[in-house]
Amino acid sequence: MHEMSIALAVVGQVEDAARAAGRGAAEAVTLRVGELAGVVPDALRFCFELACDGTVAAGARLVTEQVPGRARCGTCPHEWATGMPPELTCPRCGGAAQGLLSGRELEIAAVRWAARPAAALHEEP
Repeated sequence: MHEMSIALAVVGQVEDAARAAGRGAAEAVTLRVGELAGVVPDALRFCFELACDGTVAAGARLVTEQVPGRARCGTCPHEWATGMPPELTCPRCGGAAQGLLSGRELEIAAVRWAARPAAALHEEP
């Protein structure tokens, strides 16, 4: 299941970012996931929950933003949604796709950090 390796990598990057920025706990992690990336969102959520245990991301919510697949024709200038499974033949002229414009993304888009607790006031007796 490659979703576990993805989840572990995401949590590792969140921990690195927390250390670099002097942050505490993460409340939410938003991932942009292309529909052609071969990732099963429910499996990724399950693996993310396991991977977060004992880290700064423990208890964090995983938010996934689906990025639709889009292609550009190599013959005419037409662009289209590829769908899943991907249709790589131009619906306008029948030409082959020159390349994919989107849909393979797998990236951390945002991390929402927990607010730091206010510093305790110390009164001397």
